[in-house]
This record gives sequence, structure tokens and C-alpha cells, in this order.
Amino acid sequence: MAGNTSFFPGAALDFPRPFTTVDVVIFTVADEALQVLLVQRPTGGGEPFAGQWALPGGFVDVDRDADLLACARRKLLEKTGVDSPYLEQLGSWGGASRDPRGWSATHVYFALIPGHDLVLARGANAADVSWFAVDGLLRAPASGAGALAFDHGEILRAAVERLRGKVEYTSLPAFLLPEPFTLPQLQQAYEVVLGRPVDKSGFRTRMLSAGFLEEAGLVDGSSRRPAMGYRLADRSAPVVFPRTFSPRG
Repeated sequence: MAGNTSFFPGAALDFPRPFTTVDVVIFTVADEALQVLLVQRPTGGGEPFAGQWALPGGFVDVDRDADLLACARRKLLEKTGVDSPYLEQLGSWGGASRDPRGWSATHVYFALIPGHDLVLARGANAADVSWFAVDGLLRAPASGAGALAFDHGEILRAAVERLRGKVEYTSLPAFLLPEPFTLPQLQQAYEVVLGRPVDKSGFRTRMLSAGFLEEAGLVDGSSRRPAMGYRLADRSAPVVFPRTFSPRG
């Protein structure tokens, strides 16, 4: 083995390598709807899917990104200025046909951030950046006019399914709200993400008994009367409930 240089760090690779990217599905709740952040692909320079909307992301920078999570956090910070949101790895997509430039693999994360007073940045390689209602995007065709670039429509659908599935039994919607928030605002966030009403009876008890909220003093409620405001006691992970939410009849 002494003559086999492939066992030594820095040895030249003699096989083609795929493009490696990280994409981030960034969710928020605004205008009583679940929204996702999209960037518009540039129209010049021979870029693929010119002018189409896509999930924010880009190539891994081997000099700046220690790992995939670091790349995801960098991309999120570049687009939103937020550096400490809820961030979870969704999965990986790869193939020879997803990018016309060559074989590519992308590693996808989804992030939950409060959209209140958020300043978006389109970045150097985007024509525009904006929030879009998720339900409208899911009804759009998978290809042709109005479709997302690359396979981002498929990725978005997987992210929404993951989010809505986990919301049934976790405290994830709290990560979408600016703090402090009231319990009615938290219930509304659940209903917006799930796309259906939830049974109000027991909601307050379940939230307060789970131990993930801290009182933050009185704030203006939905009826403009003072209500108790809350903030997350721990932002590192959501709380898991022992049962799912029941739909309201």
C-alpha cells in the first residue's frame, strides 16, 4: 500500500465529482397564511431556469463552511439576517437531470422564523426575493409556467408535509411567532400551519402544562385587552406532546 497515494490526505481525485449545494426552505406565518421565502433566478449569464423562482441556497463553500449545517446557516443569514432560528435537516436530493449543468446533489434544511419586521436581502445571484403563500405554490403545476426551478417544487412539498406532520404533536408553531405572543396567537399559528381549525378546549391547558413557555408580562391581546404574553423557555428544540391535536368540528 505504500505506493498508493489515494490513502494520503490531499491526494488528487481521479473521478468526476457532483455539484454539492445546500437549499433552505424558510417558513413564516404572515397575513394569516403559511409562507415560504423564494428567490428569483437571474436572467443573464446563461444561468439555468432563468427568471424562475427557487428556494434560497447555493454551493457549499469549502473554505467557509465547516459542515452542511454551517452552510445552511450562512445561506439563511445572507437572505434574512437571522442567525439563530429553528433549523432542521429535511433530506437530500440528487441526480443527473435535476440541474442542466451536471450531476448534482443538494442537502435541504427547513427553517422557522418570525416574519415580523424582517428585512430580506436578495443576494448577488438573485433578481428578487419575496414571501409566497405555500398553499398557492402547492396548487401550481410541477412543470412549465409558474413552476419552481430545479426540483424545488418537490422539495417544498416534502418540507410542508414534514412540518405539518410534526406540528400535530409538537410546539413547532411557537418558533414562527415574534415574542412575546399570546395563547390565542399561538393557537392561530397552529391552525394556519395545519390548514384547519383545532379544538380550543384543552389547548390552553396543553400549552401551559408542557413547560416550554415562560411568562413575559401583559401585552395587547386580539381584543385589545391586556393578555399574558409568553416566550419560549428553550429554543434548541420543540416539545413533543403525548397526543396529536383533534380537529374542531
